[in-house]
Amino acid sequence: MELKPPELRLVRRGTHRLIPSRYPSAGILDRVAAPADLQAVFELEGWTNDRISTELGLLRELPQTEWVVGRPMATVVMAAFCHPRPGGGRFNDEHRGAWYAAFAVRTAHAEAVFHRTAELEEIGGWFDTFVQMADYLADFNAAFHDLRDARFARYLAPDSYERSQRLGRELLEHGANGIVYPSVRDSSGTCIACMRPRLVGNVRSGGFYEYRWSGRRTPGIRRIGGASA
Repeated sequence: MELKPPELRLVRRGTHRLIPSRYPSAGILDRVAAPADLQAVFELEGWTNDRISTELGLLRELPQTEWVVGRPMATVVMAAFCHPRPGGGRFNDEHRGAWYAAFAVRTAHAEAVFHRTAELEEIGGWFDTFVQMADYLADFNAAFHDLRDARFARYLAPDSYERSQRLGRELLEHGANGIVYPSVRDSSGTCIACMRPRLVGNVRSGGFYEYRWSGRRTPGIRRIGGASA
């Protein structure tokens, strides 16, 4: 196994996760009372396999015991695990997502801007556009592995997820809840990768922001909506 980082009890309120606001904050998972109800809803509403895959992604790849349903923002939580980005994230591969968030909104912006800018570069480097981002706040109270030590710098390469994804897979297989680690995009920031949907607590809106690129790689950022803590 990769060098196993120590565990700590993390109690943290109001972490920040920024995602494009075009994704809905409510869906079928907010409405059903239990995982077993989903199949009945599919049959009642005549859902096709394509529609299930579009809204629920890799849901059926996760054990039902890990599903979050019947509570506010259930769809937002499960989307993080069921719709991983192609190639995966720092500690997850494309077969299962994770809830990534930052302790401070400044750090969340640094991480989100990096990824959005990289996407623009991939489609031709057109830096004359904007995107609106939703900030989701969440609380945590569980044991997480801690990478905030120089010994674990190998898992924080700015241009490669190979070693960190391998570590994430091994920790997940051994029952880990997630990882706390230094932000790679904000030198003074701290991030969290939660691997268990049920540990993402009290999710609520933290407002909205607009990122606007005007010919440069660095966008302007402005707040366009309020928060509810």
